[in-house]
Amino acid sequence: MKTVIAAKLDESSRVIKAVSAQADAIALMGEALVACYKRGNKILTFGNGGSACDAQNFADELVGRYERNRPGLPALALTTNTGDLTSIGNDFGFEWVFERPLRAFAKPGDIAVAISTSGNSPNVLKAAAAAKELGLTVLGFSGETGGKLKPFCDHILCVPSKSVARIQEAHITVIQILCGIIESTLFPDAPKAH
Repeated sequence: MKTVIAAKLDESSRVIKAVSAQADAIALMGEALVACYKRGNKILTFGNGGSACDAQNFADELVGRYERNRPGLPALALTTNTGDLTSIGNDFGFEWVFERPLRAFAKPGDIAVAISTSGNSPNVLKAAAAAKELGLTVLGFSGETGGKLKPFCDHILCVPSKSVARIQEAHITVIQILCGIIESTLFPDAPKAH
């Protein structure tokens, strides 16, 4: 068992280390998010399964706090309203569950954050396409190729792994980094919460 644990931890470390090659893309994401908030706009996040949890965590860290006691920032996870998800899924089809609320809530200048480990989730693709149509900046989080999501993204993190678990670990790591960038840039004097 210890051998398996060590191997998985080594694999995770290698993938996270490899993501550092995309530091420029992550910095561009951070700049886009900071600019979005400076304009008085919001972010809308979405994804399926573990990526839905990452989308929710991203929004939570912004609305609540990450590390600093500061005002809440507007962020909306399109994965949290079970009434919307089930009614849209039932009435229109599951591929529309993010596209319809995105169109309902998005305003010019907002940012859409699309999370899909494969880059090929139909509902994520529909929402990303709608975001581009509406003129939003689209940030993507995906696996090694970016899949079909890549062309819709202004900036994308493509985690160099085929393992869904390792991809999700890298996504949440970068999301946490971005939360830190946003807080330290917009609220440099806000006291640390922990």
